[in-house]
Amino acid sequence: MTADPRRIILRPLITEKGTDITTDHNGYTFAVARKANKVQIRQAIEQLFDVSVTQVRTMTRIGKIKGRGPRASKKPNWKRAIVTLAEGDVVEFL
Repeated sequence: MTADPRRIILRPLITEKGTDITTDHNGYTFAVARKANKVQIRQAIEQLFDVSVTQVRTMTRIGKIKGRGPRASKKPNWKRAIVTLAEGDVVEFL
C-alpha cells in the first residue's frame, strides 16, 4: 500500500448512521482502500486532518448485485472505516 494518505482515505461517508456516530461518540466514517489496514488508516487520518485518533474499526462491505437475468452485474466490494477521535478533535469536511 502506498504512503499517500489520499490513496488510503477515498471519501467521507455522510449518512444518518454516520451522523449519529459523530454526535454520540466523536466518530467519523470513511470509505477507504480495500487493502489498507488499521495502522495505515490511523496514520492517514492524522496526517490529512491533523487530529488524534483513538480507535479505528473497519468492515468490508460486499457489493450488491444490480439488475436481473443476463444483464445482472455486481457492484465492487468496498471497505468502510469508523474512526474515533480524541476528545475535542473535530474533522471539517468542507
